[in-house]
Amino acid sequence: MAANPGGKSYHHGDLRNALVDAAVDLAADGGPERVVLREAARRVGVSPTAAYRHFDGQGELLGAVKRHAQSALAEAMERAAQRVPGSDAPALAAERRLAALVRGYVAFALAEPGLYRAAFCTPRPPCGAVWLPEPAEPAGEPEVRAFTLLTEALAALAAAGPAPRRPAPDVQAAAWSAVHGLSLLLVDGPLRRLPAQRRDGVVERTLAMLVCGVRAD
Repeated sequence: MAANPGGKSYHHGDLRNALVDAAVDLAADGGPERVVLREAARRVGVSPTAAYRHFDGQGELLGAVKRHAQSALAEAMERAAQRVPGSDAPALAAERRLAALVRGYVAFALAEPGLYRAAFCTPRPPCGAVWLPEPAEPAGEPEVRAFTLLTEALAALAAAGPAPRRPAPDVQAAAWSAVHGLSLLLVDGPLRRLPAQRRDGVVERTLAMLVCGVRAD
């Protein structure tokens, strides 16, 4: 058992999770570039050698942080949707849920820019190692959960229209692109300089475009 400078201690069986927690904090502070296995080990209070027993290197640790960040994004969206009042009108209920999910997505990016960047980063394998492509994850898994929430809301909105249908895959991808692109522009692009009121206006305008696009499809 090793103790960190802050006085916490970790049993060997908890070391992997402790390293992930430390790496998540690093990413939250400065994005995926800050995730370094040696620094995570230092924060936990163990030697780099002990850390390397659980992770091959920075890429594998960053992969764990990425999955955590993806889950956190989806959870933020779901919490936002849970706060929306229901409605007996299916179309209104579907529109409210879609709007809440989009706002939750953007709000997470603005509140946790480091984790948001980590959620969509590309971890690198250790020098000389070859990583095989991972199989596609089920819809409930972190990597696609945020997208699944959006597509389900789009489908509910389309189904509640006068001519019920299911949005085409390209419509779903375009909707995610709009939300994700807007978030990136607000976090790292020129839109980060917008005052809060104008920023909120851009989010609402994007929402209106999504709703109109689904109804017109």
